[in-house]
Amino acid sequence: MTKPENDSLFEAPPMGEQERMVEAILFATAEPVSIQELIGRMPHGCDPAEAVAHLRKRYEGRGVNLVKIDNAWAIRTAPDLGFLMQKETVELRKLSRAAIETLAIVAYHQPVTRAEIEEIRGVGVSRGTIDQLIEMEWIRFGRRRMTPGRPVTFVVTPTFLDHFGLETARDLPGLKDLRAAGLLENRPPPGSANLADTEEDRDAEDQTDLFEE
Repeated sequence: MTKPENDSLFEAPPMGEQERMVEAILFATAEPVSIQELIGRMPHGCDPAEAVAHLRKRYEGRGVNLVKIDNAWAIRTAPDLGFLMQKETVELRKLSRAAIETLAIVAYHQPVTRAEIEEIRGVGVSRGTIDQLIEMEWIRFGRRRMTPGRPVTFVVTPTFLDHFGLETARDLPGLKDLRAAGLLENRPPPGSANLADTEEDRDAEDQTDLFEE
């Protein structure tokens, strides 16, 4: 049976051409792009998921890789070549101990409420700390808990995952790895401090420098 001539108008481009389209979109976009976004940009009938799979394999071992970040895709420098991308000057950004602890709690316990963060830290969390992390786009509001008062929860963002080279929050290092890297110190057990204490009391002389490329 002969196909109607106008059917050719709806034929998807060859897979090789679809790969080129995906590559062009990801190369021109700084933020990770989801499969749904690719479907919306590419011609009717394309299969971006398959194109991404082929493209990811083609980039293996190259100077840049196709990486999955949360539920989206991006072209990023190969991890072992990251040192080549260092800038001569870096932007210095200071995060207080409270902000670092809050960020870590959200990352490892998400979705987590403000009250739960305070319980784990053993000290109250100021509005400024939460606002700073939201402004940096490292945490965001999650779903409200179906409990009295319906408190809002916090979760980490794809920006956070991208910054630290993680595909999902499950890729965060374990406690043993953190201790081996010297990033964990012996702290009093959660809840041993007085929740009436303020972050300012604990952070007055404690500032940690973070450098961003």
